[in-house]
Amino acid sequence: MRRRRRLPGPDPRMPWREAEFCVLDVETTGLDLSRDDIVSFGVALVVGGRIPCGRSVYREVRPSRPVSVAALTVHGLRAADLTGAPVLDEVIDEVIDLLSGRVPVAHAAWVERAFLDRALRPRGRRLGRAVVDTAALLRACRLAGSDSGTEPNLETAARGIGLPVYTPHHALGDAFTTAQLFLALATRLERGRTLTVRDLCRVSAHHAA
Repeated sequence: MRRRRRLPGPDPRMPWREAEFCVLDVETTGLDLSRDDIVSFGVALVVGGRIPCGRSVYREVRPSRPVSVAALTVHGLRAADLTGAPVLDEVIDEVIDLLSGRVPVAHAAWVERAFLDRALRPRGRRLGRAVVDTAALLRACRLAGSDSGTEPNLETAARGIGLPVYTPHHALGDAFTTAQLFLALATRLERGRTLTVRDLCRVSAHHAA
């Protein structure tokens, strides 16, 4: 079997404010990580410690399986809404371009990681080791409990530190909310010192659920 190549990322020794991050959110037909499909994804880039709004991306994707009732009640995307959308294979190269050279960021990142790794498989690619999870950063900043297997709610966490919430359960809205949360938490973790990409990834891994 052909070995999959990791997507390239920035130098892990780079100060985080000099690196680029790709903040992603995906909506899906359900949460069976081995079978369900992506129905939309949103991307907000973080460049130089800022979010360039003009470079955000939102795409809807036509799935190969029905949207579950549970998923429909969350994101509201019906099969009829997706009939004219491209299939994942037609947009995955855009995802690869967005991720390449950047650190992926997501809230409760195990979901995005599982779906994206499966989507990248036909191209012989996979995510790198470095992924930042804002749910883990919340725990590191003691803004979420560490004794529960449940993930901190994105909207509640953002509002709790005075951040706006953009269109909950819409992939691009959630990506923007996550990007702002990431910037706020990374700034807290700096504490007057140089915080590198490696530092953020280690903190995220240490405090993962």
